[in-house]
Amino acid sequence: MKFHPQLVAARHRCPLGQVLVAASPRGLAGLWFEGQRHHPDAAGWRLDPSHPLLRKAIAQLDEYFAGTRTSFDLPLDLQGGTAFQQSVWQALLAVPRGGCTSYGELGRRLGAPRAARAIGAAVGRNPLSVVVPCHRVLGTDGSLTGYAGGLDRKTALLRLEGAL
Repeated sequence: MKFHPQLVAARHRCPLGQVLVAASPRGLAGLWFEGQRHHPDAAGWRLDPSHPLLRKAIAQLDEYFAGTRTSFDLPLDLQGGTAFQQSVWQALLAVPRGGCTSYGELGRRLGAPRAARAIGAAVGRNPLSVVVPCHRVLGTDGSLTGYAGGLDRKTALLRLEGAL
């Protein structure tokens, strides 16, 4: 994945562990749990916990975990992905809190009903954990399938949202 060269970042502790939150001039570009798959190398990113968008994102994340926020109201920058990945991430934004979908259903919504594996790969590369709710994607049979942040976190997020 390619990220905007002017990313600013902040680290924050939430109930499921440390997260790295990143913003570009266009919007929120990333939220990764420490140790999750596909965590970017942020060595060259400027840390700025006072950045207005990062502060707003962290405040909304805290509200989400406190149960007082059901959706996020933040400008997003999803341009780090391919056009296909971006379409999958946009489709994830339509899955409501407390709801779930499957890779196959996402494929049908996107007009690509046989692309479940490609959908799964795009879901796994989602740079905005929690905000773009990839944790709401289950296997066709309703089973908990992979989550870049770990199945324990996926289970906790779905429980928090009342989906389990």
